[in-house]
Amino acid sequence: MSTPPRLFLDAPLEAGAEVPAAPGQGHYLGTVLRRAVGDPIRLFNGRDGEWAARIAGLRKDRASFVVERRLRPQAAEPDIRLLLAALKRDAMDWVAEKATELGAALIQPVFTRRTVADRVNAARLAAIAREAAEQCERLSVPRVAEAAPLHAVLDAWDAAVPLLVGDERRASPPIARVATAAGLRPPFGWLVGPEGGFEAAELDDLRRRSFVSTVALGPRILRAETAAVAGLAALQALAGDWTGAI
Repeated sequence: MSTPPRLFLDAPLEAGAEVPAAPGQGHYLGTVLRRAVGDPIRLFNGRDGEWAARIAGLRKDRASFVVERRLRPQAAEPDIRLLLAALKRDAMDWVAEKATELGAALIQPVFTRRTVADRVNAARLAAIAREAAEQCERLSVPRVAEAAPLHAVLDAWDAAVPLLVGDERRASPPIARVATAAGLRPPFGWLVGPEGGFEAAELDDLRRRSFVSTVALGPRILRAETAAVAGLAALQALAGDWTGAI
């Protein structure tokens, strides 16, 4: 039999509990995957680890599960936060998926002066992140925040949390040098600007903030979605759960 499907469920998980499926999961299991009552599944909720369970009830768009035993305990994950100038829908969807796979704890869309999109569907991005977490064996789902102006997000930022900012002008030191010199450890944030880059006034405002360090991602100009995932990958390799120290 194929590997049991893996679902995120925002409910307490413990042996013997019967829990209802989230909206849409019954249809997905019965219609899309052709599963039936008694078939095995795996459940996680971001708090209690991953659990083996079985489908206890399945009718149209409704389902319920009986939790059997824990497969994996909840593990610590690095608090790496992605801030990204809002992109067009397809690019934003792609970043949400890849940021989830790369372990981002938060996806925060921001509006800048050169942002190409004037709205972001946070609920859609959250659904994409949830599906990506189910597929990549992650034990949590990143939080997707409502889009907000960059200055508002910066004003509310915890000054004790470093924020690395991609500098497309390449006048800043390499990301690896900055992270290594600072002994960077989570929590920290990674901010990527819009296509066309930050305006000079925005960069000046960023550099005035004590928690901000501008960094370069190499000699080439990257698309915003490329810079987002490249920066996350570099930071995971330098100071995230890829190091095995979390």
